[in-house]
Amino acid sequence: MQLSASGRQPLASGSFALADLDPAALAQQFAHWGFKPSHAARVLRAFYSGDDLATASGRGLPQGLLEKLRAEFVSGAATLAARQVAGDGTAKLLLRLGDGRTVESVLMPDFRADRAAGCLSSQVGCAMGCDFCATTKTGFERNLTAGEIVEQFLALRREAQAVGRKLQTVVFMGMGEPLLNLDAVLTAVRRLADNTLGALGWRQITVSTVGIVPGMDALTATGLNLHLAVSLHAPDDATRARLLPMGKRFPIADILAAADRFQARRGRPVTIQYCLLAGVNDTAEHARQLADLLGPRRMHVNLLRYNPTGLSLRGLTYEPSPDATAEAFAAVLRARKLVTHFRRSRGPDIDAACGQLQRRISLMPKSIAKSRSSSS
Repeated sequence: MQLSASGRQPLASGSFALADLDPAALAQQFAHWGFKPSHAARVLRAFYSGDDLATASGRGLPQGLLEKLRAEFVSGAATLAARQVAGDGTAKLLLRLGDGRTVESVLMPDFRADRAAGCLSSQVGCAMGCDFCATTKTGFERNLTAGEIVEQFLALRREAQAVGRKLQTVVFMGMGEPLLNLDAVLTAVRRLADNTLGALGWRQITVSTVGIVPGMDALTATGLNLHLAVSLHAPDDATRARLLPMGKRFPIADILAAADRFQARRGRPVTIQYCLLAGVNDTAEHARQLADLLGPRRMHVNLLRYNPTGLSLRGLTYEPSPDATAEAFAAVLRARKLVTHFRRSRGPDIDAACGQLQRRISLMPKSIAKSRSSSS
């Protein structure tokens, strides 16, 4: 009998995946196999650093344990289904999970030539229904496990290493709402940050949310030393509810109050994400309203340039704000002493917007999609 990641239920033979296990669970598994539990730390260090089991033999592991791992180990909880690389170096990976579903991860080059940032998904699909987002068109399928989130991180780390970069930071801003899968996200975050595993560090991790107030408070209560980003996208409840249907459940005042509580506990600014949509939320009046909301707060504003995703669920076609409009919007905020930045538009020549690649592949005939996957 093999132990599950929780150490309580057995894993079927051949389903053993290191990404699903923490050091304590793996140590217990080794003890069940008759090996020293202390070997678990060496194996997981090798796994997170990208070493294969043959390389791990140089870490003082007994041959019998290596043979057992080779027999039971599943090489990964996710395999590459498709890969796109933009002219700016942004790489989008579509990973196929064990049940055949797919999820997106993105590697974004940093302004420093030796660094990169990663964007991770927390769910397959999304239930938030944001009208300008491609992911919402596929609906919600299921939560990701902590191991599947870890596999995304490892895939992006390999992608970064292949181009001579180090994966320096990650943000949970891909497919899905992280705070609706908080347990798995936090389990993965702890593994990514742990110096003996992912070794990323707490301050290099950001969790983004569309404003799930109970989840924001739960995240605050953990006391974890990470960053929080809130996707606001409008300064008033009426506009926000049209763009983000869940906005009807959590008013902006409640969301910002929860952000205040996180910021007071952590002592670091919350980032407000605001995607500028032409003629929808980008007027000078919108900017003044946003400044009124955030002026008393020490929060940073991250203005996003929209990547068009075609016809929305409401039958609308959104367009990015013209550069002059976007700059005028930012000027209003900066005049009110708000720290305001533009997030660089990534991968305009590929399916860079969240959910686009998954949807494109899912709509292809199976024969073409299989061919695209094998040639990636």
